[in-house]
Amino acid sequence: MVKKFDSNKARLKRHRRVRYKISGTPECPRLNVFRSSKHIYAQIIDDVNGVTLASASSMDKNFEGSGGNIEGARKVGEMIAKNAAAKGITEVVFDRGGYLYHGRVKELAEGARANGLQF
Repeated sequence: MVKKFDSNKARLKRHRRVRYKISGTPECPRLNVFRSSKHIYAQIIDDVNGVTLASASSMDKNFEGSGGNIEGARKVGEMIAKNAAAKGITEVVFDRGGYLYHGRVKELAEGARANGLQF
């Protein structure tokens, strides 16, 4: 019997391994990234209190373009940095969500860094 490789199961395994090592605090929250085939989402999370402090995605009403490419990912990174700055957040720890630091995930991170987030 031929078994098909489940890439999402492998991603979730990598994500658990990464989450074991990092955690968001009120002073330095976690910037979480989730990407689907059409959209990309980012949240800034305080894991101690279990609350989302800021969020941005390609599904937002004021977002123009596609979330399925690197230009859209950079725009979401810029949006999350602006939302974080409005809440007084300047430093975060980056959680790539088990994805490779490449392509859309990398562009989101660079867009956030370019607009003032430090990680």
